[in-house]
Amino acid sequence: MKVPYFDLKTQYAGLRGEILEAVDRVCRNASFSLGDEVAAFEKEFAAYCEAKHCIALNSGTSALHLALLAAGVGPGDEVITSPNTFIATAEAIAYTGAKIVFVDIDPLNSNIDPQLAERAITPRTKAILPIHLYGRPADMDALEKIARPHKLALIEDACQAHGARFRGRRVGALGNSGAFSFYPSKNLGAYGEAGALVTNEDRVAEYCRAARSHGEAHRYFHDFIGYNYRMEGFQGAVLRVKLRHLDEWSANRKALAQRYHRQLGAARLDMPQDDPRDECAYHLFVVYVDKRDSVKQQLEERGIGTAVHYPRPLHLQKALANLGYRAGDFPDAERACERALALPFFPEMTEEQVDYVADSIMEITGKR
Repeated sequence: MKVPYFDLKTQYAGLRGEILEAVDRVCRNASFSLGDEVAAFEKEFAAYCEAKHCIALNSGTSALHLALLAAGVGPGDEVITSPNTFIATAEAIAYTGAKIVFVDIDPLNSNIDPQLAERAITPRTKAILPIHLYGRPADMDALEKIARPHKLALIEDACQAHGARFRGRRVGALGNSGAFSFYPSKNLGAYGEAGALVTNEDRVAEYCRAARSHGEAHRYFHDFIGYNYRMEGFQGAVLRVKLRHLDEWSANRKALAQRYHRQLGAARLDMPQDDPRDECAYHLFVVYVDKRDSVKQQLEERGIGTAVHYPRPLHLQKALANLGYRAGDFPDAERACERALALPFFPEMTEEQVDYVADSIMEITGKR
């Protein structure tokens, strides 16, 4: 049996009629940059996130950048985050001129450790930027209790967490603002690059709407130097179609994750722990296994696609060498990157495919 790591073609086959109708609507209206489809998506996604505002953008990276700028982050400031994530999180901080301050993760869930974040606060700290890694909510209550007395902005990297809930509330607008990515492989994916910022703060929304379009308050009237971060009309139309299916896909992902957990319970590997009070979005299903690269190769020989998210923590990336971190500074993040293996996982996956992957892993790793 062949099991792909990810499969967008099957999803498109089921949506083809809706997608073509939506794209044709954009073409008939010649509304290619922002426009009615994007505006409608903003309203729908804000409602989905239980947030007051959604600002549609061209990427999750842009959303993180504007969220930080809206919080007043700039040169001389510090922003605390985790090194176990995609580099866009750190890049957004660097774009502002602020210093990236890493702290280690909680090995039980691979998210930022709130206690370590608190210890890293200095007079220059301006914000804490937690990542809801793989769709698993970070401990927002603990982080909010830390941020509030220090008057720090709390900005969520929810780029992998569409629909996730923390203590019953959708992630994204739990802090000052949250960033979402709609990269095609995300739970809610565009057909190209796209992202959004959600917030309950009017001031943040007003700034970000202007900043995404060259600092415009009105057409051709520019209040400040902004950016070209606008969402394309095509992406807004596609995302509106796919948003209608997101809850169904999320339910499928949850069922598949539960099956993986049952089937792999006796395998010689570790799985992140979910807090029963929260709802993980299950963007990826990642396990942690010794001799990861060997296991990955053996699975591929059996026709099973896998991926590594992420092979090297950010503090050891060449692009961030100027920060001065060294191997051993964040041992839990480093160990996670050495052992992380993302298994095949997509809403259209069958139970038979999950069982084949799980059985293969059991044969390769053995039982505990």
